[in-house]
Amino acid sequence: MSRVHRLEVRVYYEDTDFSGVVYHASYLRFMERGRTELIRALGIEQRELFDGETALGFAVRKMTIDFLRPAVMDDLLTVETACIEARGATMDLEQRVLRGGEALITAAVRVACVGGGRARRIPDGLRKRLMLED
Repeated sequence: MSRVHRLEVRVYYEDTDFSGVVYHASYLRFMERGRTELIRALGIEQRELFDGETALGFAVRKMTIDFLRPAVMDDLLTVETACIEARGATMDLEQRVLRGGEALITAAVRVACVGGGRARRIPDGLRKRLMLED
């Protein structure tokens, strides 16, 4: 398993519903930022992956989310992201959204590496940086 990447996210008014509680879809954006920043922390710019004839991207294929507790406006949250396995063109990640030490959201995410409208094997360089082999 790779190391855990942590990203702090502040809850703003735009992230909440009429009652000041974080709207469920906002957690999807927070977790997307966590996955993007994990890749960036490995020294890979996603824009570089998108450019050229061998352009690649990652698409969420499957996500299972447990909503455990609500976050509210002005909370400072931590999004934890860890890659746990890679197989060919897919990568499994675990994500948690925390407030302090309290887990608010847990998620199992499978992303597919895609290019030219088709599944593509995750590049060996990225796999090594994630400390994953298959």
